[in-house]
Amino acid sequence: MDQPTPRPAPPEPDRRAVVCARCGKTVPDGPPPTWTCSVENGIRQYFCVDCARANLRAIEGRLDSSWW
Repeated sequence: MDQPTPRPAPPEPDRRAVVCARCGKTVPDGPPPTWTCSVENGIRQYFCVDCARANLRAIEGRLDSSWW
């Protein structure tokens, strides 16, 4: 009764490996701030800097990645 109540540890940030949906480049610690995130058909996809720059007009035109 005199013991303190154990508290759960705060949740750690979710750091999963992220793969570029276009070229397959992998980053082990979550998406870098320079990567682009897109939700297509309810699925979140990430694109690396190189792929995002190469397809900037298609991304801004909101075209699905399958088109470009």
